[in-house]
Amino acid sequence: MSGKYEARLTELGVTLPDAPAPAANYVPYVISGNLVFVSGQVSAADGALIPGKLGADLDVAAGAAAARACAIALLAQVKAACGGDLDRLVRVVKLTGFVNSTPDFGDQPKVINGASDFFVEALGDAGRHSRSAVSAASLPFGVAVEIEGIFEIA
Repeated sequence: MSGKYEARLTELGVTLPDAPAPAANYVPYVISGNLVFVSGQVSAADGALIPGKLGADLDVAAGAAAARACAIALLAQVKAACGGDLDRLVRVVKLTGFVNSTPDFGDQPKVINGASDFFVEALGDAGRHSRSAVSAASLPFGVAVEIEGIFEIA
């Protein structure tokens, strides 16, 4: 690994996986100008999906861990979009997080904090972003969280 971001990921004990392949008829990211629009990344770790519904069988901490896993997959997609040079990343611009949750669950922002906190921890000020955290009645494959992102690159 080389570069400031990769070095920081190493310090955090994070190894970026290969960028996940799309699960349907879409591309994993689109580059327009200096922006990378990354398709929704579902919660998965160690090759296995992280399923569940917040407010039923998952608590906020488990949801935040699932959101962190989504953030790692987003960063893997950005690295792929940058031809393997993660230092081309200028900043995280916007995240939209979807939380598979019961109708009475209201802590979607706390769940998506798992991704937001990871980006700031890994990227410093470049990881600070605007964000939405939205409830979903269900998500693909029954996953707990899905997050899409917009990133600025050089």
